[in-house]
Amino acid sequence: MTKETGIKIITENKKARFNYEIIETFEAGIVLKGTEVKSIRMGKANIQDAFALIRNGEIFIHNLNIQPYPYATHVNHEPTAVRKLLMHRYEIKRLIGKVMQKGYSLVPLKLYLKSGIIKIEIALVRGKKAIDKKQAIKEREEKRSIEQIRRHYKIR
Repeated sequence: MTKETGIKIITENKKARFNYEIIETFEAGIVLKGTEVKSIRMGKANIQDAFALIRNGEIFIHNLNIQPYPYATHVNHEPTAVRKLLMHRYEIKRLIGKVMQKGYSLVPLKLYLKSGIIKIEIALVRGKKAIDKKQAIKEREEKRSIEQIRRHYKIR
């Protein structure tokens, strides 16, 4: 947990930054049940396959997998239930206009605790083409080899 911001990252979608071009990011709250909150605090959440859709002026997240809380009684939650995201009305209206354009979608980047409250960072994204992905891999490998050479010869 970072001391200055009070943020503890629970899970991150690392593939999203590789597969998509991130246009803009937003912070949103999530409507959760008690057992879902406890399970997330234990780190039992996965956002790899999750995506967000806008319906009737509200944003919902699909495929957010929160494992059942092991110490709950028979009143446990559905692991992949559709959950409502909480955002300001003006942000939702802006997103509706952008998502209506061809090729744009909403993908979660990370799930985290901020001052004890569970938040999710969602991004307006556009899918990358195969050539763009290959280019990103090439650049990353070049940076890595340059860094290895610097460390080997102790260049600053």
